[in-house]
Amino acid sequence: MPPVRPHAPGTPQGAVLPTPTPRATRAAGPAADPARLAAFNAAPAADAERALLGCLHDRHWARRLTAHRPYPDLGALLAAADEASYDLAPGAVAGALADEATAPPAAAGPAERTALRAAHAAYESRFGHSFVLCLDGCPEDERLDHTLAAIRTRLGNEPDEERLVAADELRRRARARLARLVAPAAGPAPV
Repeated sequence: MPPVRPHAPGTPQGAVLPTPTPRATRAAGPAADPARLAAFNAAPAADAERALLGCLHDRHWARRLTAHRPYPDLGALLAAADEASYDLAPGAVAGALADEATAPPAAAGPAERTALRAAHAAYESRFGHSFVLCLDGCPEDERLDHTLAAIRTRLGNEPDEERLVAADELRRRARARLARLVAPAAGPAPV
């Protein structure tokens, strides 16, 4: 479960805002926890923006989503996130890509880590930015193969085409992280 951070003084009693973790292993669920969505909607703008930056590191995107609260449900939040991510300027995408990385699976051995580093280096040399891939829903034991196959495939893209693919992967990661941000907690609801 992502850690939960209490709100600053002056916020509704008991309101908490979960902090998303980029490498969370739980897949994004189809529904939001009403209490968590309400806490996100009621959070001070600075807290909401900070939580959103954990989903996609772009201040304009986070401010835009914060400004359009409250969201009635997860679908509305994800639709707003998609719209805001499609409007990211190329420089914003580059900045967000600089803060992303696809971490090697925990069980990867030295040979697998070496292969992954070499593939990432080839990708970064060709495109000038980090490789990003949304692996939500991909079983842990398949992540390495999936990542290496995606890098090999995407190395054949033209730079303009790859920027679009990378931007879409950023959007997919942000959606998954947003869903986790307001997902039902594994334990009792925050008080």
